[in-house]
Amino acid sequence: MASRKKLVLIVSAAVLVGAAVWGWLYYRGMRSLGEGLATADGRGGGLFKAEKPTDTEARVNLLALCDAVQSYRDEHGTYLAAGPTPKEVPRGGEPVPFPKEEPFQHIGFDPGEEVRFQYEVVVQESPVGEPEVSCLARGDFDGDGQNSVYRVRLDSNGMTTPVEVEREGE
Repeated sequence: MASRKKLVLIVSAAVLVGAAVWGWLYYRGMRSLGEGLATADGRGGGLFKAEKPTDTEARVNLLALCDAVQSYRDEHGTYLAAGPTPKEVPRGGEPVPFPKEEPFQHIGFDPGEEVRFQYEVVVQESPVGEPEVSCLARGDFDGDGQNSVYRVRLDSNGMTTPVEVEREGE
């Protein structure tokens, strides 16, 4: 009789573990389905909404880009212009490959394999002869053809300004 109770207990435990595993797999599958069926306006087709892209990428990468530009100047004595890369501004918040281009490689900027923004370093001469450097990121999250533009400037001492944003959320 004791072995029969033991058998029932083992079978019950196995059923509970099986149900927990099945529930977890079902949850992960429905979450993936919801992300996979997300529409351009961010509405998911499954039980869960797809995560909306944010501008965090642009803000973090712009500061890293300006730091790389300043480090290159400290080492080589000149600023190096770069970009715009990728050639087309990414649309709808979809990541696109970031091509390995020589100017970005020279300054040591690598935002990863895919980006949701176009990056550029613009070097101009100010009216007093000092170089003016702007690090730019452009993106179009809602896919309407109007770009959000994020800018960080380097001053003559190599200090960065706060991130300036034009048409945030576009």
